[in-house]
Amino acid sequence: MRLIRIVFAGVLCLILSVNLTNAQKPIYLDVNQPIEKRVDQALSLMTLEEKVAMCHAQSKFSSKGVPRLGIPEVWMDDGPHGIREEVYWDKWSGAGWTNDSCTAFPALTCLAASFNSQMAFNYGTIIGEEARYRNKNVLLGPGVNIYRTPLNGRNFEYMGEDPYLSSRMVVPYVQGVQQNSVAVCVKHFALNNQETNRMGVNVMVSDRALNEIYLPAFKAAVTEGKAWSIMGAYNQLRGQHCCHNDLLLNKILKGEWKFDGVVISDWGGVHSTDEAVTNGLDLEMGTSTNGLTTDGTAPYSEYYLANPFLRGLKSGKYAETAVNEKVRRILRLIFRTTMSANRPFGKFVSPEHSETARKIAENGIVLLKNDKQLLPLLVGKYQKIAVIGENSTRSLVIGGGSSSLKVAYEVSPLEGFLKKYGKEHILYSKGYMSNDNDNKKINPTSQYSDSLLSAAVEVAKKADVVLFVGGLNKNFLQDSEGDDRKTMDLPYNQDKLIAELVKVNKNFTVILCSGNAVSMPWLSDVKAIVQGWYLGSEAGNALANVISGEVNPSGKLPFTFPKKLEDNAAISFGKTSYPGVNDNEEYKEDILVGYRWFDTKKITPLFPFGFGLSYTTFEYGKIATDKKEYTADETIKVSFTLKNTGKTDGSESVQVYASQLKATLYRPAKELKAFKKIFLKVGETQTIEMQIAAKDLAFYNDKTQKWTLESGEYVLRNAASSADIKSSISIQIN
Repeated sequence: MRLIRIVFAGVLCLILSVNLTNAQKPIYLDVNQPIEKRVDQALSLMTLEEKVAMCHAQSKFSSKGVPRLGIPEVWMDDGPHGIREEVYWDKWSGAGWTNDSCTAFPALTCLAASFNSQMAFNYGTIIGEEARYRNKNVLLGPGVNIYRTPLNGRNFEYMGEDPYLSSRMVVPYVQGVQQNSVAVCVKHFALNNQETNRMGVNVMVSDRALNEIYLPAFKAAVTEGKAWSIMGAYNQLRGQHCCHNDLLLNKILKGEWKFDGVVISDWGGVHSTDEAVTNGLDLEMGTSTNGLTTDGTAPYSEYYLANPFLRGLKSGKYAETAVNEKVRRILRLIFRTTMSANRPFGKFVSPEHSETARKIAENGIVLLKNDKQLLPLLVGKYQKIAVIGENSTRSLVIGGGSSSLKVAYEVSPLEGFLKKYGKEHILYSKGYMSNDNDNKKINPTSQYSDSLLSAAVEVAKKADVVLFVGGLNKNFLQDSEGDDRKTMDLPYNQDKLIAELVKVNKNFTVILCSGNAVSMPWLSDVKAIVQGWYLGSEAGNALANVISGEVNPSGKLPFTFPKKLEDNAAISFGKTSYPGVNDNEEYKEDILVGYRWFDTKKITPLFPFGFGLSYTTFEYGKIATDKKEYTADETIKVSFTLKNTGKTDGSESVQVYASQLKATLYRPAKELKAFKKIFLKVGETQTIEMQIAAKDLAFYNDKTQKWTLESGEYVLRNAASSADIKSSISIQIN
C-alpha cells in the first residue's frame, strides 16, 4: 500500500509540473501602486463575463469577485445600529452561528439628539471596527432621510428633520467608519420619507425643496465625508425609480458632486436593464425580493445587470464602456476596503465599545418635562420605586426590519434600575402587553388586560415614585420597516394605563422608548417626561445614570413633536401630500418641513425642534459678530457667553438660527446654521465661538437652477431651541 501511495504521488507531481510549465505565468496585482493604477490594471485583465458578474449579487449580501485575479467578493451587512447576524446564502433567516452576536448601538435618532459631532465620529469608529472584525467591507448605513411625518416607520433609523443637523452629524460618522477600511453605504438616496407604498410611490417635489431639504445630508456625506458607496431608494422621483434615476444618480451624484464610489441598489429596487445600464446604477442587489421578508424568485444569473446585460453587451446594444465604468467603481471600493494595504484590525463587543455606546445613549436622552424637580431620583432618596411598563423588560433591539440585531447582551431599563437602586427598592409590574407583529390595541375589557392594569395600580400605590417605561416598539406598523404607523397615539392602551396610575401616585415619570413623536393626552398630569429612544445594548445603564442624576441629561430633540397629527405639514395637505393617491405624491409643504413649518405658520408644537431640559440652568449672553458687513466668500464669526447658573455640572447644546428679512423668494422664519455642545461646571462661564460661511445663508432658486445669496439684511439668533431664542443681531451681506 505504501508503494502505491509513493507511485501515485510521483505521477501527480509529474502532471502538476507539466501543467505549470504549459500554463500562463501567475498574475500579480501590485498593491504598492496608486489605487487608480491598480483599477486600470485589474480592468484590463478581466473578461467581459467577469466584469458583468461583478455588477450583481451572488447571494443575499454579497457580489462576486474575480478569483482568477485574486480579487475578492464584496460582502455587505445591514448596519444602521449594529452588525447584523450572518444569514444563509439565499435566505433572510439567521444561519445559526455562535460567534456573530454584536454590540447594539443607539438608534440614529438618539445620535442626532446628542447634537454632538464628536459622538458621531465615535459612533462611526466603533461600528466600523465591529464591521471590520466580521470581515464586512460595506456597512449598509447610515440613513439620512428627512423626518417629514411622524408616521414614517423608519424615522428611528434617520437623523431628524433638519438638513443642517443631519449633514453635520453624518460627515464624522462616515469618516469614523471608513478609517477602518470599511465603506459606508449612505441611504436611501433620495426622498425615502415613508414606508407606505415605498416600492411604488412617485414623489413630485420642487427643485428648491429637493436641494434645500432632502439632498444636503447626502451631499455632505459625499463631498465632505468622501463616502465610498450610496444606496438608491425604493420610491420614484418624477416617474423614475431612484435606484436608476438619471437626475439623482447621473446629473447630481456623479455629475455635480463628482461621486467616485459605488451606487448600490436597495434590495428589490431595480426594475429595468436599460435604465440600470444608463442611469447610474453600479451594483444590483436583491432583485425580486421586497428587501425584508420574501426570497427572490429570479436566479442571480437573470438579474437585470446579469445575463440580460451581458447579452446586450455582446449584441452591441450597450457599449463596453458602460460595464467598464461600473466595474471601475466596484474595483475602487474593493481596493479601498478588503484589498487596502493599510487595513487595520477590528474589534467586536469590546468593553470600549460598550462604554462608547453608553456615552452616546446618555448624550442623546432628552428631558422633556421636570415639574418641581422630580428628577433626578437620587440613590437613597426614595425607599420604593415602581418600575411599570412592558418596555422596561422587552428587548428593543429585535424587530424593526433590517435593523433587527442579534446581540451579545442587552441591559434592560429594569435591570439598569435594579443595579442602580438595589433590588430592595424596586417594585415591578408589566402594566400592559403588546401584540407581536401588529399594532392592534389589547381589548381594554379583556380579563388579561384588566388584570395587568389592576396589578400595576396596586404596585403604584405602594411606591414613593413611579417610573413608567413605555412608548413604541419594533413591531410592524410601529417603529418598523415595511409600513407606517396609523396614528400618533401610544399603542396597547398605555394612555389609559398612565391615566389610572397617576390617580394613585402623583410622583410620576414617563420614559418613552421610541424613534418617533407620540401624542401625550396625559402631559399635564405627569411630573416628568424623558425621551429615551432605542438605546441599544447599554440602554438600562444609560437610562439609570440619567434618571439618578449621575449623568445630567443634555439631549435635544432632532424633530418637532406636534400637538396633533394634523399640525404636521405633510399631513395637513391631505392624502395627495401623504401617503399619496394612485401612486403619486406631491410634497405640497415644499421647503417648510419640521420647525420651518411650525415657526413660519405660527403653530405651537407640543415640543419644538432642538428642545431639551437639564438638571441645571444656563444663562446665555447676547450674541455678537466680528463685524457688521460681509461679502459672499467671507466667514461670519459669531460669539456669546454661556454660564452654568445652576447647582449641577452639565452640558448644553447651543444653537444659532438665521433669517433673511427681505428675499425675492419666500423663506422660512428661521433655519439652523450652527450648533455646539458645551460642558460647564457649576458657576463656569465660557465664551462660545461659532462660524457660519456667508454662502451658507443662500437659498436655492429653482428658476435659475442655482444657489443664490442675495444682498441685504440677515438676522442671527442664539437659542436653546427653535422656539427659545435668547438674543439676535442683524448683519449685512453685500
